[in-house]
Amino acid sequence: MTTAPIPAEWTPHRAMWVGWPSHAELWQEDLEEAQNEVEALVLALAGAGREQVRLMVGNAEALEPARARFAGVEGIEVVEGRFGDIWLRDTGPIFGAGSASANAFTFNGWGGKYDLPHDDEVADQIGQHANVAVTRHDFILEGGAVDHDGEGTVLTTRQCVLNTNRNQGWTEEKAEAAFAEALGAKKVIWLGDGLLNDHTDGHVDNLARFVAPGVVACPIAFGEDDPNAEVYDETARILSESTDAAGRKIKVLRIPSPGLVTDEDGEAIPASHMNFLIANGAVVVPTYGNDTAARMACEALATVYPDHKIIPSPSIAILTGGGSFHCISQQEPA
Repeated sequence: MTTAPIPAEWTPHRAMWVGWPSHAELWQEDLEEAQNEVEALVLALAGAGREQVRLMVGNAEALEPARARFAGVEGIEVVEGRFGDIWLRDTGPIFGAGSASANAFTFNGWGGKYDLPHDDEVADQIGQHANVAVTRHDFILEGGAVDHDGEGTVLTTRQCVLNTNRNQGWTEEKAEAAFAEALGAKKVIWLGDGLLNDHTDGHVDNLARFVAPGVVACPIAFGEDDPNAEVYDETARILSESTDAAGRKIKVLRIPSPGLVTDEDGEAIPASHMNFLIANGAVVVPTYGNDTAARMACEALATVYPDHKIIPSPSIAILTGGGSFHCISQQEPA
């Protein structure tokens, strides 16, 4: 039986899962601000985004405060769960068309870097709550490593998917066969490296995203000190020379990056406007303190989503955990 392609993110959703920062020992001094940033995201999704939000809380200590925070807010369901941390894009299932099915994969803590309790149980918890049977596949994959156009074209990076810390002995051909069986992939577009210091080993949802059939957004460096300038240009070059599963030549939409964003030690961290989240009525764009870059990124996305409200929202504290809005969410297609 042929597997139907995973729906594109811009198709309608019946629900959107979001992870709630729950563990003080992980987030430490960033916990309160990370919660405030996720609250702003959730309110945007439930409001202009027209989403039914399923907010997954990862431990008992955080559950009642989260329920109190969102009490009486329409469109937000606080769900009791267990997870190591909030990165539901990677630990949750990938839902098929109409959410009639869901696919889950082996999770090894991003190549063994972060082995946290309950993260390997998240996909089953979400599937059970959504009342969708979860099909398990015996290879390692995180949801942030693949992006879909809804027609069988999958974007990914060699740095992540072919990394020996994921699936030993994988080649492009083996990966493509696995993606065809599990995700309905008809064509895989292989990019190279992801962002500098990305502990996911270069997830594609920080680098390039389908925004329409045959159209892929990727960054252009903002500022002369952008550490990812060469990676962005190489990504755009590969995309411009590629075709999708339908044979269309890929059109590339260059979106300004946030520029150089550093941690408290002055090291570059993987801040990306590509980690935007497409909701039913809005696109929520993470911002990192550079208002000019954020405004330009939002203006670029407005050209492909004229019927969506484009909402910039801070993700500085969330980024201290290693990701942003797309990383902490997972949609259930309608």
